[in-house]
Amino acid sequence: MRNPKRIFTYVFLSIATFISVFPFLWMIISATNKSVDVTKGRLLPGNYLFENLTKLIETTDLWTALWNSARISVLTTILSIIIASLAGYGFEMFRSKAKDVVFNILLLSMMIPFAALMIPLYQMFAGISNTIPGIGIDTVASVMLPTITTAFLIFFFRQNSKMFPKDMLEAGRIDGLTELGIFFKIFMPTMKTTYAAAGIITFMSSWNSYLWPLIVLQSPNQKTIPLLISTLGSGYAPDFGLIMVAIVIATLPTAIVFFVMQKHFVAGMTGSVK
Repeated sequence: MRNPKRIFTYVFLSIATFISVFPFLWMIISATNKSVDVTKGRLLPGNYLFENLTKLIETTDLWTALWNSARISVLTTILSIIIASLAGYGFEMFRSKAKDVVFNILLLSMMIPFAALMIPLYQMFAGISNTIPGIGIDTVASVMLPTITTAFLIFFFRQNSKMFPKDMLEAGRIDGLTELGIFFKIFMPTMKTTYAAAGIITFMSSWNSYLWPLIVLQSPNQKTIPLLISTLGSGYAPDFGLIMVAIVIATLPTAIVFFVMQKHFVAGMTGSVK
């Protein structure tokens, strides 16, 4: 009875793997074909990859879009994991009656859809544009600040902080370390898998962000890579081979970050501490 079950398991996993991988495979194959071949559903690699890539570089501001996405994503990731981990650490390590009330209110904020916040946020940044330069509409700060940390990320760090050995906390206090010293010298190195998982989640979310950057980034030299791809697909006769090359390029950074930190990501999501 074991062999039929094992065969069924392998067949099911093979089918599930193919369904999951096929869109990426088709994307890569389409990047090597002409637009007309992509629309026909050609599933064989072509010889137009370098032609599509050259056309993409010559007709769009690809490097500027990549640079904008990279700086926004990296800065957002660094600031997010620092702020969220500080908040999660504080919620777990310090006890007070008001703490749980504040944390519950924070969790309730997760139920508010972002679509309900877009207009107030835009009005706020439009007002700031006239008073504080560099923070208003059409700036990197306007993209980063609303997403610099989330209730989910704070919740994620608080839950993983439950696994932090409290003996190490007391030992640090006995040795004379301040709370910030304990956080940076003991907590952060111990929770590196949690930071890795949070970093991957935040980086991928920021890199792929589309709606809010579309609203606040108005200058062509401020566009991110998702906005560039959207522009390529909005023409009267879009070049699908060109679009697929742009999508492949946009996918590479997140794929590289994930595969490099895959082990830490899995360990961090399971809440393990080494």
